[in-house]
Amino acid sequence: MRSIRTYLLASMWMAAATASLPALAQQRPEAPPPPRLEKLEEGEQPAVTITPPSEKSTVTEQRAPGGKRTEVKVKSGKSTYRVQPSESPGNAQQGDGQSIAAKPAQWEVMQFDLSRQKKVQQAPVEPPPALQPNPAAKTPAPAKKQ
Repeated sequence: MRSIRTYLLASMWMAAATASLPALAQQRPEAPPPPRLEKLEEGEQPAVTITPPSEKSTVTEQRAPGGKRTEVKVKSGKSTYRVQPSESPGNAQQGDGQSIAAKPAQWEVMQFDLSRQKKVQQAPVEPPPALQPNPAAKTPAPAKKQ
């Protein structure tokens, strides 16, 4: 048993020594010196200006009585989206074939100010000035003949 181990170790050592012989036999050629670096002239500053985002992302949660989350509104920079939990129909449990796996986020593309029309309508409107009757038109109209 010991002789097998000894032969195995000796053969492994010989294989490692034989494999490293070609690497030792290679000669390293003289490498040329690296090229000399030249200083470049400074050019014009780029016309592009990078501004950091002014707003950080804000997360607003709306909860129903009892603490159940009904909606999450996320505003990041200029984009705003809403995420609502998926509500399974009937008595479907999470993971059933009838349950909804995920409800996609709803992105706000445009926002209309519908209260603007009400503000314009509520503004007091001045009545037009009353017209003065024409003094020449005070004569009674002629009676109709029957």
